[in-house]
Amino acid sequence: MSNIMFSPYKIGNEELKNRFIMTPAQLSYATDSGKITDSVIDFYRARAKGGVGLIIVGAVGVDPTRIATSGVIQLCRDDYMEGMKKLVNAVHEEGGKIFPQLWHPGAYAKPREYNGQQAVAPSEYFCMFTQANTQALTISEIEKLINYFADAALRAKQVGFDGLELVGSAGYIIAQFLSGATNKRTDKYGGDLMNRMTFLKEVIAAVRDNVGSDFPIIVRLAGKDMIPDGNSNDDCIQVAKELENIGVDGLNITGGWHETRVPQLTMDVPRGAFSYLAKRVKEKVNIPVITSNRLDATHAQSIIERRDADFVGICRGLIADPELVNKAETGRLDLIRPCIGCNQGCMDNIFKGKRLECLVNAEVQYEKVKNLDSAIAVKGKQILVIGSGVAGAEYALRATTAGATVTIWDKDSKSGGQMELVAAPPGRKGFKEIANFHYNACLEKGVHFVFNKKATPDEIINLTDNGTFDIVIVATGATPIIPRIPMEDGAHVVSSWDVLLNKVTTGKNIVVVGGGAVGVETSLLLAEEGTIDAETLKFLFTYKVETPERLHELLTYGSKKVTLVEMMKKIGADIGVSTRWIMLGGLRRLHVNSLTETKVIAIHKDGVLVQDSEGLEELIPADTVVMAIGSRSNNTLYNSLLGKVPKLLLLGDAVKPRKAMDAIRDGFISVK
Repeated sequence: MSNIMFSPYKIGNEELKNRFIMTPAQLSYATDSGKITDSVIDFYRARAKGGVGLIIVGAVGVDPTRIATSGVIQLCRDDYMEGMKKLVNAVHEEGGKIFPQLWHPGAYAKPREYNGQQAVAPSEYFCMFTQANTQALTISEIEKLINYFADAALRAKQVGFDGLELVGSAGYIIAQFLSGATNKRTDKYGGDLMNRMTFLKEVIAAVRDNVGSDFPIIVRLAGKDMIPDGNSNDDCIQVAKELENIGVDGLNITGGWHETRVPQLTMDVPRGAFSYLAKRVKEKVNIPVITSNRLDATHAQSIIERRDADFVGICRGLIADPELVNKAETGRLDLIRPCIGCNQGCMDNIFKGKRLECLVNAEVQYEKVKNLDSAIAVKGKQILVIGSGVAGAEYALRATTAGATVTIWDKDSKSGGQMELVAAPPGRKGFKEIANFHYNACLEKGVHFVFNKKATPDEIINLTDNGTFDIVIVATGATPIIPRIPMEDGAHVVSSWDVLLNKVTTGKNIVVVGGGAVGVETSLLLAEEGTIDAETLKFLFTYKVETPERLHELLTYGSKKVTLVEMMKKIGADIGVSTRWIMLGGLRRLHVNSLTETKVIAIHKDGVLVQDSEGLEELIPADTVVMAIGSRSNNTLYNSLLGKVPKLLLLGDAVKPRKAMDAIRDGFISVK
């Protein structure tokens, strides 16, 4: 990797050893009152040890009257300083630098998480994010908030932090003051953009008075609010220039607010899609600029080499692999455990009030828990794994790391199991990255792959009897369910798996039966057929061949008419909250006809007979009917080996069809 990524660079008078910055993540590992726990310390210690130049810890609450009850870290009173000191020391011991991100949610405070208190904001309004009304701050309350920020900043300096960040992005209190969409005040804190900056400028002045001129202060800004009547990128630039004028040491430019209807962090967002926001800011200021949102090591290097930013902020990539920076420095990008933008363990968990986890890295929140008994149990053992899906591959990787010798048999010609299937729909290709990582990492550890190998009970029993293998792991996955629905001869019925793997042809009129995640993804894949691709769009737009409206039509009208039928009240009920709204929006955008509370009665050659919740029947024309109603475990091999091999273990979907996160966790915890 380019040397520039690992060249030192300063923020204020603080020199960072490289250009990688870990941006804030809500972990929910703190106590309900917001005190630091060992889990918080262990999490950040691992990332500091992994080589990142700066860790920005956040969010860190500053308001002692409104303390979240969902594990948000606090620095709002002196009694929080002892735990913070331990955190700072842990990061410093590993050679890292650390800032707190001082935070106040404002309108984004959810009453259920704030002991029923109503959220405060610059103005009274209905917040779309929390679906609750806000209470307008009085002048005296604003002055208290400013003092809260300043007091927390002083505590940060006293416990040994290397600098601090003020969060003025994402829709939190500072962003709410900056934006005309939420700030309707007519006093000195409202009006035009310069006046709306007053609150932030007074916070910075109060903080600077408390920490002095030699303590770096950076501000995180939304590069563009991406909400109706919100600030544009030009507005962000105006704010950035003013912040430079008043002595801010750096700027962290991210995407839009939490309530934007533009996806920010999900898998369908191209990596680096929002880096242009920071690029335009950097062109106008001389202080260091950090760019953020959906970045990996490869895109980070390109951005820094082009001088589009001075630092690259990565959060979820460092959750997925705390060793990301060290691996990048040695040039082994293929060994970085990838963040795929699924949001299942991070954003979805946090929105549900749960602790942060990671789909691709089951070790998250267990950084210090080393199962020595497991390592001893498999060390020196010869292990056979049947199936190279994520459960089998994760087990093989963990077992070889613990000292075992592992062989994987797979009936297919390549590794990954269902990941090719899961990665097939539009915007889901990130899942393929898991399979690629597992294959490369297993090879690096010495795992022996045997492809196109059909496992039979007799051969496995013979190999364990003669001592070739000590342990057998069965990770044979699942198979799709075809329901018992009356079908007329000649009806074209296929499984969603075969559609996703491009094993079958489909007609023009298609009915997809089953509105869970797989049904939604299959519908999106089919509905997108016949729309123009990105390269064609770029060509047509560059040469102004068509109007933007016509181009949008070409992007959203495909060649097939797709109807999605679901028995339950909701489409995509099993899809995570951070992703579901995007996928349902995709169905609408691609004109998929989605029917809920609708039961399939029979399948004919020319269509599907359905019945709605009121008992009314309708024949939906269909050339092809796609079954997407779930899968069943493929555990026949396991059952035939029970009691016939010395040690036998069943993993992943072969136990019970679940999500990839469950399968990877199976592989992680089963090394014993």
